[in-house]
Formats: sequence, structure tokens, C-alpha cells
Amino acid sequence: MMEIKLVNIGFGNIVSANRVIAIVSPESAPIKRIISDAREGGKLIDATYGRRTRAVIITDSGHVVLSAIQPETVANRFIVNKDGQGEG
Repeated sequence: MMEIKLVNIGFGNIVSANRVIAIVSPESAPIKRIISDAREGGKLIDATYGRRTRAVIITDSGHVVLSAIQPETVANRFIVNKDGQGEG
């Protein structure tokens, strides 16, 4: 049985760690294109609460999640949870 791991991505929003394939910065043109395509395809989840997008989380289902916290911070939360310490 697969254990479900959840990670806080800011403002009480949570994603399934098992479904995430990438956490990237939103500045580059290819990432902006991925965000635009996800918006048009109905697969964009905006979890920024109106703040500036700092991390783009790409899932294995093709969903794209926008977060207002830094990619490094999100990644550190994944690592801490994987070690069995911290939140979760």
C-alpha cells in the first residue's frame, strides 16, 4: 500500500508529494509557456492568494500549481517530510 505524503506549499495549501515531478522557478520562457498551456487546458491551480508566483509545481497528471513561496523552500519541505521529521 502506497503511503500518501502531503506537503504544505503555502497559505495552508497542500499537494501530494507522490504526484510532484518538478518544482521550478517561473521566470523562464518555457515555464511561462507551460503555465499558459495549463491555464488554457484547465489544469492550472493558482495557490498564490494574489501574491507573486515564486514556484511552479508540475505534477504527473499534467496539473500545474502556482505557489507564492520559493522553490527551495518547497523542496526543503519535501526533504524534511521524506526523512520523517517536521510537519506531516
